[in-house]
This record gives sequence, C-alpha cells and structure tokens, in this order.
Amino acid sequence: MSNKAVIAGASGLTGGYLLNHILNEPHYDEVLIIVRKQLPIEHKKLIQLVVDFDKMDDVAASITGDVIFCCLGTTKAKTSDKALYIKIEHDYPVQLAEIAFNNGFKQYHFMSSVDADANAGGNYLKWKGKTENDIQKFKFHALHIYRPSLLTGNRNEFRLVEKLAEVFMKLIDPLLFGSFKKYVSIPAATVARAMYKQSLKTEEGVFVHPSHHIKQLA
Repeated sequence: MSNKAVIAGASGLTGGYLLNHILNEPHYDEVLIIVRKQLPIEHKKLIQLVVDFDKMDDVAASITGDVIFCCLGTTKAKTSDKALYIKIEHDYPVQLAEIAFNNGFKQYHFMSSVDADANAGGNYLKWKGKTENDIQKFKFHALHIYRPSLLTGNRNEFRLVEKLAEVFMKLIDPLLFGSFKKYVSIPAATVARAMYKQSLKTEEGVFVHPSHHIKQLA
C-alpha cells in the first residue's frame, strides 16, 4: 500500500526541512508539493504542482493523498497588503483543509504559532487562532496543530527582525521555565521532524502541540 504526503509551504523554513525529511525517509512513497513556482529540487518521489493559490479550486482534483501538511505563513513586514496577508494566514490554509477533506485525506497538519488565539489583539496571533478554529470544522480522522515559539534555522532570505530575535532568545532561553517554557525558541528542523513523526501515528482526534511539547515529539 502506497503512502502519499502533500506539503503546502515547502519553500519556507519549516516546510523546506519537512520536505527534505520526508524525501529521505521510507514511509512516504510519493510527495506532492503545492508551490507558486517550481523549486530547484529533483527526487524520484517528488511531484510539484505549480498553482495560483487564488484559483486552487481549478486544481482541487489534483490534490490527492493521505496526509497534508500546511506550513503556509508570512509576516506583516513581508506582506504589507492586509487582504493578501489574511489570504496567506487564513484563507489558503482553510481552503486547503476543505479540499483535503473533500478528497478523503485522513490527516491535516497545520503549523500555527505559540499563543494563537482568535481573540488576540495582534493580527498575527488572531489570524492564526481563527485559522485553527476554522480548520477544526472539517472532521479529519486526525488534525494536528503545532504552536511553535520563535523558529530558528537557515532561511532562504535574510530577515533582520528574526535574526535579532534569535540572538535575544539565545540569551533568555535558559531563563524560561514553568509556564514560560513554551516561549523557548525552537529549531524549525525540530518542528518538521515532529510533524513527520506525528503523521505516522493512527490516533483519532484534534491534537494541539505547544512548543515545548513539540521538542519532545521530535
């Protein structure tokens, strides 16, 4: 029996680590990545579906598999247009969930953020929370929501704010314990490894993984 994974956001930090991990592990026989433009990667298990995310319904029939991972995301600094920001943070992940559910996917894995809350004051945490809520409307066999703290790793693009934050977090990470432990920075590769490992499990339900638990899962 073949196993097929789908990744949206494979060009990003965590999605890139996840793609590399899945391609080099034997469990999945086929990996479909949904991308805006083709990535410079070739592998016998890899299929690239180049799409206009505003027209995903046109390619819905091509999005098939067993498990889907959604690592889509952006920042206000990178996407200053509010409408586009909401599309990337909310609309695209929710539409992917709808397509995946209608196409018979068993699992949906969504990368959210620490402190995601639909009632949060800031847009980033608010839209992550809204997306979590809306994805839960689709009754997958298993829905996994990951809430990592600051992600560290080798990005394809230089982001000054993230680099400064990484330096700062290296200093205060050792001081965070108890209820503050969830704010300890976490390597994106660790999140990707946890996502992969959780996809191998068969438990049914909705699972929310805070940052410090993600490290344990990996």
